[in-house]
Amino acid sequence: MSVARIVTIARLELTQRLRSVGWYVLLGIFALLLLGITGLSFAVFSFQQAPSAGVYSIVVNFVLLLVVLVSPTLSGNAINGDRDAATLAPVQVTLATTGDIMLGKLLAAVATGAAFLLVALPFLAFSLLGGGVSPGMFAVSILVLLAEIIVIATIGVGLSGLIARPLFSIATTYLAVAALVVGTLIVFALAGSAIRTEAVSQQRPWNDQTGEPYCDRWEAYAYETPRFDLVWGVLAANPFVVLADATPVEFREGYPQDLFGQIKVGVRSAQHAPASEHWDPCDRGFEMQQLGPTPEELVARSVPSWFVGLGVQVLIAGGLFAGAWARTRTPARRLPPGTRIA
Repeated sequence: MSVARIVTIARLELTQRLRSVGWYVLLGIFALLLLGITGLSFAVFSFQQAPSAGVYSIVVNFVLLLVVLVSPTLSGNAINGDRDAATLAPVQVTLATTGDIMLGKLLAAVATGAAFLLVALPFLAFSLLGGGVSPGMFAVSILVLLAEIIVIATIGVGLSGLIARPLFSIATTYLAVAALVVGTLIVFALAGSAIRTEAVSQQRPWNDQTGEPYCDRWEAYAYETPRFDLVWGVLAANPFVVLADATPVEFREGYPQDLFGQIKVGVRSAQHAPASEHWDPCDRGFEMQQLGPTPEELVARSVPSWFVGLGVQVLIAGGLFAGAWARTRTPARRLPPGTRIA
């Protein structure tokens, strides 16, 4: 493999995109959407007196949403698109190796996704005016965004080498990304609801005449509760969970102040088995008191999962990319029926 050949193939790929007017239209629409969501985010958090990272967290998550929606289209036909246009075979008979072609296509796909991140940087910088963003939060969130761009680009390029038809490979790339973003949530909700266990709720019986509780008796009620703690690991591979779980968050009086923290608390709370709790009005009166740990304490007692989720994504993307590498290697022993080679 040669770095010069890899860069040349990537440059040729990018040149084809830069000649298209639709590419600039897409970037313009991307910027307009970010402008709207940034303005709305500032409007939502304008009532807060103390600064928080709420605006920044919303904008970052919206950037990730747009990336997972756009990247499959830009990388899902990287290999089979050239094969279908009869431009892959002329490159394969040059000094460019299979590795040069694959890595060049991947570099171009990552650069294309990074272009959207560059467009988003001014909006991310402007959202910092909302305050509450630490240097660690900014750096980690940008790095995770870049990592997700690389993962999705690798999945797209891999599927484009494994599937003969560009339309099918793009559709399959969307399905793979949807499985990570939406499928993990569906599996978590259904599997956690299907696995149930019995819990007990204890409370004092109430006197209907006086409206006071009987402080010398307890009543116990058994009920079934879902066991999300047994399937919480499914959420680890979700790109939005990886982003929120890896990004440092700010807590104020024990509660998260941004979208990162809210997602993190939701995922971390699913790690804990349901406990049988009771509230004793005879002991505490009618004062509202905190039951159980605060969200900050709950996060501190739970296990981070972002590196596991990112590792699963890398394994999936790497496996698809390796399969496409083997399929693109020349001379080919077998090709799918109807594959155009020249």
